Amino acid sequence: MRERGDYVVPYFNNKYRFDKPPLIYWTQIASYRVFGENDFAARLPSAVAAALTALVLFAWGRRFGGERIGWWAAIIFTLCLQTFIHARASVADMWLVFFVTAAHWAGFELIADSLGSPAPLNERRLKYWRLAFYFALGLAFLAKGPLGWIPLLTVASAKLFVRGGTFYRRFWFVTGILGMLAIVCAWGIPALVRTNGEFFRVGIGRHVVERSFNVIEGHGANSLNTYLASLPFYFVTVFLSFFPWSIKLPALTKHLWRNRDAIDKYLISGTLIVFVIMSLVKTKLPHYTLPAFPLLSLLLARHLFTLPGVSRFPVRAATAAAAISLAVALFVFPLLAKTFPSAELYKLSRDDLLADMEFANVDYAEPSVVWYFRSRAHGFFRGLNPDMVEQFMNAPGPRFVIVPTPLAQALSAKLPPTWKTYRAQGFTIVKGRPTDLTLILKPTP
Repeated sequence: MRERGDYVVPYFNNKYRFDKPPLIYWTQIASYRVFGENDFAARLPSAVAAALTALVLFAWGRRFGGERIGWWAAIIFTLCLQTFIHARASVADMWLVFFVTAAHWAGFELIADSLGSPAPLNERRLKYWRLAFYFALGLAFLAKGPLGWIPLLTVASAKLFVRGGTFYRRFWFVTGILGMLAIVCAWGIPALVRTNGEFFRVGIGRHVVERSFNVIEGHGANSLNTYLASLPFYFVTVFLSFFPWSIKLPALTKHLWRNRDAIDKYLISGTLIVFVIMSLVKTKLPHYTLPAFPLLSLLLARHLFTLPGVSRFPVRAATAAAAISLAVALFVFPLLAKTFPSAELYKLSRDDLLADMEFANVDYAEPSVVWYFRSRAHGFFRGLNPDMVEQFMNAPGPRFVIVPTPLAQALSAKLPPTWKTYRAQGFTIVKGRPTDLTLILKPTP
């Protein structure tokens, strides 16, 4: 996208990428401009979004409960397992979480007086919160599609426990939703026109509608019986995803069942809406409920010190989680990186890479290859069938191909003596299997 100067239609490796709207790519492009094209720059925007979400939680929690609740809401969110994973991943989820959280906060402020919290009742401040609500909803869609509009359902559900005739007037729903759609359409209409509607058919049709009713990429249950059995999936996996704070979820649930106020109901509604929607969707991955974690963090922070047996738990859990996170980031990840074949092949061959090299693969189309190798070789990554390797490598110009090692061994007798080979063994996490690869490189004649 940077090379094309085209920031409307997402491209990756010289091909359309309709999986997600463009906001994550915009942030990565900005990061590339500062830090260059590398995996650190690709991951940094997710860390920024996680930090901004923590700031929102601090400000929101302090708003209705004082600094202690604000601090603990931010700490709980930052130091849970799923946040630790996705705050350093090159994916769209953290920006979705940030804007959904911001919209939930703005929605809360618009009805705060009805929820028992002091409210900014003057019209000027209400106008700012109204603008923030719909602006955040618009950008949440640009982060990951219609899932970003969940705060609308949370606000609608609040009508069940909020009384008063000013509810609809506070939100200006018609005007606000039109403004929200204007934000989406400012990007969406040009993208649809330029792709002849393909962006909608793939981005919404496949990645939203089909993902809801069918299993995509093997993530979910195919039969009716297994689908019904998987309905509690997120209510079980939350104990791992929200660890270590999930240890206190049973006690929190018991406490809220007996004693909850209107603010709790607002936070519970937003949390349950995410969990229920994701439970009904057929395609399932543990991180799909991540947008609910900020609300869950606020809920736990509000009641953490009133739960039985928690006198030392918060500080101990936070200290242990922070220590483990630092240890994993500083020591475990660098050790694991050595098992990633693309990283190891790049390290072995980088001194022989040239800017004008073409490169290809057989059965190893991992995005990490693009991240590593395009920092030096500025061609695009092509997928080949095994019988196409010789033709590709014998074409004019310097080039290289990454193939399974047994295929490289079968071709070894035909390789000219000036060509070089590099071998790396490791583990491909996406496929969940060991990987043995060889890079065959033809240098400049």
